[in-house]
Amino acid sequence: MTLLSIGSKVDLLGRAIRTVRKERNLTQEQLGELVGVQKAQISKLENGNNSATIDTILKVFSALKAEIQFNITVDQQTLTIR
Repeated sequence: MTLLSIGSKVDLLGRAIRTVRKERNLTQEQLGELVGVQKAQISKLENGNNSATIDTILKVFSALKAEIQFNITVDQQTLTIR
């Protein structure tokens, strides 16, 4: 996977976070409080300008009551992170 394709996936993830946050009628500040991060980090994450940890991303989706799952496949072995 190239850096360009990874970047586009981060953008999609950020847009998904923004969409769900708005559907839940939460501000970036409110979501940040639920997750334990600053509003600025939520903003950066939504705009694809953040190198957030997987743990933070999982916490964001958990706070939004949304399920997310990462599948990593190496040598035909798959690891799923939820």
